[in-house]
Amino acid sequence: MDSTGQSPKVTKSEQEWREQLSPDEYAVLRQAATEPAWAGEYVDTKTQGVYTCRACGTELFRSETKFESHCGWPSFYDPADTDAVILRADNSMGMRRTEVLCATCHGHLGHVFEGEGFSTPTDQRYCINSIAVRLEPAES
Repeated sequence: MDSTGQSPKVTKSEQEWREQLSPDEYAVLRQAATEPAWAGEYVDTKTQGVYTCRACGTELFRSETKFESHCGWPSFYDPADTDAVILRADNSMGMRRTEVLCATCHGHLGHVFEGEGFSTPTDQRYCINSIAVRLEPAES
């Protein structure tokens, strides 16, 4: 954290990202690809802990906000901190969606959907690619 309490921004060249990330991680985090539904390692995970950005390590989500939405990707109803993510309009693929990015490295995480009657405290579903995050299990 810097003197303002914010995580410093991570800026790397595309070559540096390619060297750091696997080809699949790069495709999702840097090129906004989507992993196949039900294929991610955290879809059904119930382990308690913190989900961090796989590219830069920023804390993004906590297991307490993870819920089963049956959409095929890990779903959360709130980020760990509102400043941890950036939301921006995504009109690709003929759809109107809201993209979720890591605020520190601008890696693509997934999309957030609102007002669809989710039975969550926020009426939101952050639909996140497993490959974009890493679970750091809570200590027992």
